Amino acid sequence: MNEQRGDHDGTALAARPASDAAPESPGQGIDLALVEEALKGRLEAFNELVTRHQDHLFALVYRLVPDRDQAADVVQEAFFSAYRNLASFRGGSVRSWLGKIAVNAAMDLQRARKRRPIQPYPEFEDDSWQPPAESEAEPEMKALAIERSKALAAALATLTADQRTCIVLFDVEGYDYSEIATIMKVEVGTVKSRIHRGRLALRGVLAPHRELFRG
Repeated sequence: MNEQRGDHDGTALAARPASDAAPESPGQGIDLALVEEALKGRLEAFNELVTRHQDHLFALVYRLVPDRDQAADVVQEAFFSAYRNLASFRGGSVRSWLGKIAVNAAMDLQRARKRRPIQPYPEFEDDSWQPPAESEAEPEMKALAIERSKALAAALATLTADQRTCIVLFDVEGYDYSEIATIMKVEVGTVKSRIHRGRLALRGVLAPHRELFRG
């Protein structure tokens, strides 16, 4: 389903397949069962969905909204919206569906703010936002991952909100061009242009940190 991912400018982030493109996993089956239960009025089932996906949504939104508290508010609003519109879910990946709602909520906030903070991503000095590391992860590898995340977050913060959103959705979340165009309500060509321009800008900003991304 994903379109050919060309890295002509050499600045693509590490990509992973979109949730919708993957075969149904046991986790997806659990999600669908919880949605069915929530539709029957079982609030605890929806609360379990929140528990299962809140960390992923926060990590996604925090790449788009350069403020920890605002990112948390966006995620909360996304779950409220998902609960209100649960009957509109038409199957497929619950994770992807929630992600699209969260992205739209983040974009609404960006439009409302219309300006960047003086110190983008200040909380990246604190690594508590990150998902828990695997227990066997080497301390050096964990430290390197944190430094990469800090450098990448600071670089993403220099992009326009539209470029940042397109790059995160394409290179990090694995959405294809047409899906991003639908989410952002623009033409596919506009999405491609924003990704291309954003990657060029990232390459320049990340040049002093290239040693972090080798290997």
